[in-house]
Amino acid sequence: MTTPDVARYRILLLTMAAMGGALYGYDLGIIGAALLYLDKSIVLSITQLSLIVAAVMAGSTLSSLIAGVCADWLGRRTVAILAGVLFLFSVLIMCFANNFTFLLCGRLLQGLSGGMVAVVIPLYLAECLPAGVRGRGTALFQLALTIGIMLAMGVGALFAAHVDAVAATKDAAALATTQDHAWRWMFATAAIPGVLFLIGCFLIAESPRWLQRRGRSTEAFAALSRSLPADEAKIELASIATSLPNQNTPRDSLFKRRYIVPFLLACAILALTQATGINSVLQYIVVILRQSGFTESMAANAAFAVTVVNVVFTILALFLVDRKGRTYLLKIGTGGVIISLCLCAVVFNRFEAQTKDVTSTIISKVTADGLHYIVEPLNDIPQRLSVVYDNGTGSTMTSAASSDQNATVHIASIINKPFIINSARQGPQPSTSTGWLAMGCLMLFIASFAIGPGVCVWLALSELMPTRIRATGMGIALVLNQGVATGIAAVFLPVVGSVGYAAMFLGWAGATMIYFLIAAFILPETKGRTLEDIERHFNK
Repeated sequence: MTTPDVARYRILLLTMAAMGGALYGYDLGIIGAALLYLDKSIVLSITQLSLIVAAVMAGSTLSSLIAGVCADWLGRRTVAILAGVLFLFSVLIMCFANNFTFLLCGRLLQGLSGGMVAVVIPLYLAECLPAGVRGRGTALFQLALTIGIMLAMGVGALFAAHVDAVAATKDAAALATTQDHAWRWMFATAAIPGVLFLIGCFLIAESPRWLQRRGRSTEAFAALSRSLPADEAKIELASIATSLPNQNTPRDSLFKRRYIVPFLLACAILALTQATGINSVLQYIVVILRQSGFTESMAANAAFAVTVVNVVFTILALFLVDRKGRTYLLKIGTGGVIISLCLCAVVFNRFEAQTKDVTSTIISKVTADGLHYIVEPLNDIPQRLSVVYDNGTGSTMTSAASSDQNATVHIASIINKPFIINSARQGPQPSTSTGWLAMGCLMLFIASFAIGPGVCVWLALSELMPTRIRATGMGIALVLNQGVATGIAAVFLPVVGSVGYAAMFLGWAGATMIYFLIAAFILPETKGRTLEDIERHFNK
């Protein structure tokens, strides 16, 4: 029978998971709205903007290389504390950044801490929670992650509404100050989940499996007894002891036959989860919705609504993951992701196919002072002009629509710097109804991801890895995960500027098809099985 103390400690563990997920999610989500204003107060090229977005993923990739080793060396709890401290320091850097270098360093540091959280929290939960609730516990990490993203989008929407209100006063100086304060305060609010996470780290015990591996059986039993009744803790500790080597036993090679299959499966699942485009969609969602026909404030509000769907369907997955199983949800989720991405491609192709190259026309309008061009309707149809240029600060993209309050593309030249128009395309301005269609497709995408890969990816990562290589294997798998996410985020703006959003969506749909086939025909079900039982499955 579960005692009140055990029940309270399980709640503490789940709360800790929630704080870790919220920290990681807020970190991912807040950049979406901040992108609206970052380049208003700091001069940034399109490449620099992409790097700032991708920096979190790059930092996560770097920390994933060492997080597993550090978790084995220092302990799961110690690495979690270190992650919390690094995150709070990164917030301080971001709030006072005044150039690209500081922005990039702050985002990289956020990524380093986020990568540690992504490795150590699922690892810690897998090793501390009983098999019957492990799925829900790890799903709670993902639920809190989606809530963190939703809160970040909500904060962004509030700041966007405030900026719009100031813009309506026509006070240029006040608007510039408000835009500068908006993105700084967006990043500052991230300190709240960071502080809560750090407090939680000091209240939990070390992983019993890590303690047992170090030969600290008494401490391992004490830690295990906090999450299990004493009699169950004794049985569990005996099972752990038979599967874990003594502290002085050499570590098995990661590439032994009985390890290679689950290791490769986990790596494939982690890489393909990012190949769906999920992180880029979440980080660029305000930009995507803005391009689909919404105004800035409408795009911010719509992004918040999409993240609400993310939370709702993650809650649904929370109840289904230990009932229906991991592979069932993955098949449903990846199938929905494929359909929604194809629908997104259709929606964006409707207006992208009508754009025309007007580079020569725009070049002819360039003067010694730069470019000042008013976008006019064509045959009474509102037009949108997108220009990729370099005025000496690096390749940058700007756009304007004839239906905007300011339908002017204005680019100032810089003395003694070349002014180059790389490309310019003009086409019909998408209507608000197109924006609603795009929003609906993105809601389907997010709902499908949340109910499948969103929850199951962390379970696959922590459950498939054999005990003796779990921390190191998880670190390697997360390097692939974050590496794919970093690559997609870094090329997102340049690629959509060249080939459009429709082609990007179709590419993600193709990768997700491979994901579906693996979930349907290769991945074993791990529902309700202990970590040791799952390992024995691959020993056959």
